[in-house]
Amino acid sequence: MLLTIPQVLDQKQLEKVRAIIARAPFVDGRLSAGLAARRVKHNEELAPGTRALEMLNDIVMGSLVKHPVYLHGALPLRVATPFYARYRKGMGYGEHVDDPIMGPGPRYRSDIAITVFLNDPESYQGGELVIRTTFGEQRVKLPAGDAVMYPASSLHRVEEVTQGERLVAVTWVQSMVRDPEKRALLYDLHLAREKLLERAPDHEETARVSAVYVNLVRMWAEL
Repeated sequence: MLLTIPQVLDQKQLEKVRAIIARAPFVDGRLSAGLAARRVKHNEELAPGTRALEMLNDIVMGSLVKHPVYLHGALPLRVATPFYARYRKGMGYGEHVDDPIMGPGPRYRSDIAITVFLNDPESYQGGELVIRTTFGEQRVKLPAGDAVMYPASSLHRVEEVTQGERLVAVTWVQSMVRDPEKRALLYDLHLAREKLLERAPDHEETARVSAVYVNLVRMWAEL
């Protein structure tokens, strides 16, 4: 399931984020990559352990973890500290699959990858996130402040930036429901349940659908 998360960040937050990034130190992105990804990764990432990283996390993650699409689409159990990546002209990230187990401290399973777009798509050329799905390749280049969420098991790449620079935050989630097909079913059922609760909160059918949703989460969730 590939989901767009709209308006994770508003314009004021984006301006603050970009101002912090403009003053922050960056390092070679290959330093954080696994052995296979290191061969195809060509970007820069915000240096770890900096005050800038803390400030960005307060803004970006503080907004993401409260977004209803994230909460109901990911059903998060654990979420990683994000990387803030910069792609300048000539930079890209070749096709790869994310590592299944991540974390320098507490380890977590990477079920879902999330990219938050931090600058306007018109400000750079190229740089599309290309995700292989059962329906073919999906090319993603969203407005600043929006995010995309997709299974971390997907083959994906970032096309070479040919002009300007691409700024993103990237994080991963361990979901309570590890199977992406089950998560997709639960998200569709959640949307139907929300509509029923809005239109016919007292109907027996609404109560039945709500009970099915709740009990499927109970059946499939791992804590």
